[in-house]
Amino acid sequence: MKIGLFFGSFNPIHIGHLIIANVMQDRTDLDEVWFVVSPHNPLKKQKSLLHEFDRLKMVELAIADHFYFRVSDVEFNMPRPSYTIDTLSLLSDKYPQHQFKLIVGGDNLTHFHKWKNHEKILEYFGLYVYPRPGENPDFQHPQVIFVEAPLMDISATFIRESIKKGHSVKYLLPQAVVDYIKDKKLFF
Repeated sequence: MKIGLFFGSFNPIHIGHLIIANVMQDRTDLDEVWFVVSPHNPLKKQKSLLHEFDRLKMVELAIADHFYFRVSDVEFNMPRPSYTIDTLSLLSDKYPQHQFKLIVGGDNLTHFHKWKNHEKILEYFGLYVYPRPGENPDFQHPQVIFVEAPLMDISATFIRESIKKGHSVKYLLPQAVVDYIKDKKLFF
């Protein structure tokens, strides 16, 4: 099978993530999309991250009714910070029957050259790129496929701030995720 890997902190997972994943699976040759919950992205600050198990649970709840989506905690047992190439290599060794592709937003292309072993990611895996507001990357490579998708400008930061201030996040998050956040009193 051809698997699209959608890495993220998912802090929390929101409707924008789900729409992009659905478009990637439905409108490309990807058989499934796996959400890879990253304990710590080396290019992001960790201070506002929920515990990785809470973020994993929210992804599980968000994708529970989607047949072509899976969640992976593969990076939970890897050295931190984790690097995409290491995760791709580990998954390829563990699942040699699958072909993995990396799903990224167009905004990632501007600093993709800073990623560890970015040349190997392109050579052995390739990228499926979705558009991001305000980004029009000029990136040419035979292993990079640009996929037409809705421009999603939903921010997890906006969602966290809304929750802290007691504002509604209805329609920004799946209801099961809203319920989990309320039950566990997360982001308050």
